[in-house]
Amino acid sequence: MPRSTPNDATVHTQAVTAQAVPRFDPADFERAERGLIAQHPTGIIEGDFGQAWNINKYDFLQRGSPNPDTVHPSLWRQAQLNNIHGLFEVAPGVWQARSYDISNITFLAGETGWVIIDPLTSTATAKACLALANEHLGERPVTAVIYTHSHLDHFGGVLGVTTQADVDAGRCRIIAPVHFMREAVAENLLAGHAMNRRALYQFGPLLPAGPKGHVDCGLGTGTPLSLPGLIAPTEDITFTGEELTVDGIRIIFQLTPE
Repeated sequence: MPRSTPNDATVHTQAVTAQAVPRFDPADFERAERGLIAQHPTGIIEGDFGQAWNINKYDFLQRGSPNPDTVHPSLWRQAQLNNIHGLFEVAPGVWQARSYDISNITFLAGETGWVIIDPLTSTATAKACLALANEHLGERPVTAVIYTHSHLDHFGGVLGVTTQADVDAGRCRIIAPVHFMREAVAENLLAGHAMNRRALYQFGPLLPAGPKGHVDCGLGTGTPLSLPGLIAPTEDITFTGEELTVDGIRIIFQLTPE
């Protein structure tokens, strides 16, 4: 019979956790918090099936909270760092919204609007992060979206930041590596059922948050429970060193081999 409550740490897990003494840089938290401008007002983002994201579920990960014996110290530390959420200034003209999805969304201030790099996994989370940027940095239209690669968390939220109509009208460029659509379709459609099953085990989105449940994904806090979308690229990057001027910003691209 399946258990209705999670197990305590086994003797073996306790021993491994106790012996693990990773070397941490105390300045990691300062670096993770650097440039913080604002946070989502509630930490809750509504989506297609109710809550798409709720960062408040991870309040048990606050800095200084004791490491439970059910979680490896390295994962606990990474989870605490990933739990630092909000809109951050990275450099002049460059901002990121972090920890409202498993990936980060980056905003570049172009001459007339936003150039967005990697619009997250879902429409709901991307839309919320764009609203956060517009509220605190000044509202701008989205003039370009760059997909760095074909994993869902780097393009799935595109419909939260632009529309097919704006792309068709030439108001928003979609830039991606060559063969992006082939790879996206192969991974998310042809192999979609298998990939979805794998993701349930890999990321654990249905586990309750807590020291005996979902703690973190390592890469990011977790995956949103909401629908993704897709708009096909209007421009392909075909070689390393290819240069484009995107809304007044000179960008030199590196094409990573398959």
